[in-house]
Amino acid sequence: MKLHYQITGEGQALVIIHGLFGSSDNWRAMAKQLSAYAKVITIDLRNHGLSPHSAQQDYPLMVADLIELFDDLGIERANIIGHSVGGKVAMEFAASYPERLVKLIVVDISPRRYIDTQKKIFNLLINLDLSHYSRRRDVDEALMEQLPDRAVRQFLLMNLISKEGKLKWRINLAALNENYHHLLAPVCEQQTIDVECCFTRGGLAQFIQIEDEQLIARQFHNSEVYTIEQAGHWVHAEAPQQFLAKVVEFLYYD
Repeated sequence: MKLHYQITGEGQALVIIHGLFGSSDNWRAMAKQLSAYAKVITIDLRNHGLSPHSAQQDYPLMVADLIELFDDLGIERANIIGHSVGGKVAMEFAASYPERLVKLIVVDISPRRYIDTQKKIFNLLINLDLSHYSRRRDVDEALMEQLPDRAVRQFLLMNLISKEGKLKWRINLAALNENYHHLLAPVCEQQTIDVECCFTRGGLAQFIQIEDEQLIARQFHNSEVYTIEQAGHWVHAEAPQQFLAKVVEFLYYD
């Protein structure tokens, strides 16, 4: 699949992979800052952003999409940053194509299986009749009672677009919901990865726990776990300067 991507800067390639319900747009500000050090390529995973839609989605397919992008752009080796689901894509890529990877930064996710925490959001968005609304603000208000966290609502509403005067979701909600169990699955279970890797977690989140540190150490022999205490799951958005400093230190001054 030909993924949509954005490029900024010059130098060695740095590929950034967003998480569930995200897109390359979520990383625009961080990509701009990192472009002082690298040729930053932010991508839209299948069924997200401006990339094509598909009825199928799992980690092997997303890795195949990513290697196709590498080949199309002539990228021999790159650094990769992957957040959440994008972090699992990056881990699977490291297991499948270690020779195409320089260093890896995984943001707030471990290789284990996760429980379903998004069913409520999927149901809300799928069952929301957008024909009743003409403005994003109206949709925001409709979601407010069930999703009181404004930051979560604003993140989700970035996927809302207007087409021919009607609001629609840019993401493929039906396919993501149908394939969500694949995104919860573990990655690299039977493999060990020697690529240098930094797992960066938000201290206010619960996605990388103590037992996950042991799993990461077993599967990723050349890894560290770094905590940004004041950040939640969206580490790069909630503590951008601390995150940027760690990325630059790990990738370019190690």
